[in-house]
Amino acid sequence: MKNLKIQLVLVLSVIMTTLSYGQTKMEESAEMSPSKNIVESAIESEVHTTLVAAIKAADLVETLSSEGPFTVFAPTNAAFGNLPGGTVETLLKPENIKQLQTVLTYHVIAGKFSANDVVAAIKKGYGKAELKTVSGGMITATLDGESVKIKDSKGNVATVTLADLNQSNGVIHVIDTVLLP
Repeated sequence: MKNLKIQLVLVLSVIMTTLSYGQTKMEESAEMSPSKNIVESAIESEVHTTLVAAIKAADLVETLSSEGPFTVFAPTNAAFGNLPGGTVETLLKPENIKQLQTVLTYHVIAGKFSANDVVAAIKKGYGKAELKTVSGGMITATLDGESVKIKDSKGNVATVTLADLNQSNGVIHVIDTVLLP
């Protein structure tokens, strides 16, 4: 996956015109920095400790620290907490590493895609943009008013709550739901 070169015609991102108090607090605690890579920034984020534990357990630190670029839809701790009881613990077991890698790479798109890019792709696609993930699955981006929604193959819908957290090797968009392939 280090040398993965997936060409995307469609783009990803989100438009955010205002931040609610909760989103502002998320931004303050995320401590994302464009001088750091995706993993370095996630490690410093108080709202992504479960994601970081999963990245480490899946042996994806080196991959997501590489040059990229990547677009990562990063579920918060609360998003992982909304999964059925025992799901996270089961996925983190060493014998489930392949399944965990698939779930995590389902949140990653090859390339760096900003808010303006995704909105343009959604409009070009007449209301939706189908996007291929690094895991090989598809997710669908749509607009709900000014909010970008990401739908997974199981019908779960995540809302991008914070967009365009630029990193040295891509961009992070924070989401409120774990996407499942």
